Amino acid sequence: MRLYSTALGIAREESPGELSVLDLPFADLGALLRGPGIDAARAAAVVRRVALDEVRVHAPVARPGKILIVGLNYRSHAEEALEMFAAMGRPGITLPTEPNFQVVAGSAVTEPGGDIRLPAVAAEQVDYEGEVAAVIGRPASAVSADDVASHLAGLTIANDVSARDIQQRAMSGDPTASIGVAKSFDTFKPLGPCLVTPDEFAEPLDLRLRTLVNGDVRQDDRTSSFIHGVAELISYLSSYQTLEPGDVILTGTPRGAGVFSGRHLRPGDVVEVEVENIGTLRNRVTAAPEHGSTGA
Repeated sequence: MRLYSTALGIAREESPGELSVLDLPFADLGALLRGPGIDAARAAAVVRRVALDEVRVHAPVARPGKILIVGLNYRSHAEEALEMFAAMGRPGITLPTEPNFQVVAGSAVTEPGGDIRLPAVAAEQVDYEGEVAAVIGRPASAVSADDVASHLAGLTIANDVSARDIQQRAMSGDPTASIGVAKSFDTFKPLGPCLVTPDEFAEPLDLRLRTLVNGDVRQDDRTSSFIHGVAELISYLSSYQTLEPGDVILTGTPRGAGVFSGRHLRPGDVVEVEVENIGTLRNRVTAAPEHGSTGA
């Protein structure tokens, strides 16, 4: 099942490009998940039908309770990180044997087609990271990997935008910086365009992911190269804190992020993250707002 949060309400894609708006009293899928759950969308009556390109699509979950970002989870990205550390004269660094993660603000989410706004305080080294995102459907606390399926609402696409200058300060030990802050600026977590339920995917997960900037392919890999699979990640993260309905887990990014080539995002850039069997998440980059402006 493919579900959308739209300006008309929650909608189900019955056939390619056609949405059925459902008789559900919820603003977005996050509210649905925190209420009756995903099965309510299977049973809901249809209010109207509309073409997908005629309705505004919002992020599947507008305000997650929390977003958990997993790092170094593609082998290709882990290898390029080690190459960068070696070039910086730090060859002794090794990869973590357990998932590495950060918690970032739910307020960073923006919708498909929304702008990625460069923050005035850190506009020069903003970077993209195309990712598959898992959305929690039922509370998960210390669940085993075998039991994860019943707690997963589905998969969507995310762009883990980061202010690399702040991130690198944090990694160098600057106590005034943190990786969470570097990834939590408003609009830094584009999410969407839809949520696809787990029954639409085979296991082990093997989806092609590509990230393009202005049509230029920057990242191209498959989720089959995950170091830790989705079930393993959710099980691990749930041992640290209860995962609540509507929480979002970003599962890592492959080789090719801008920090490794010096190609950071600039105003006017268009970033597209494509994931097989889910769709395309497209966002334009805009300049930092004027001083004193909210940028809205």
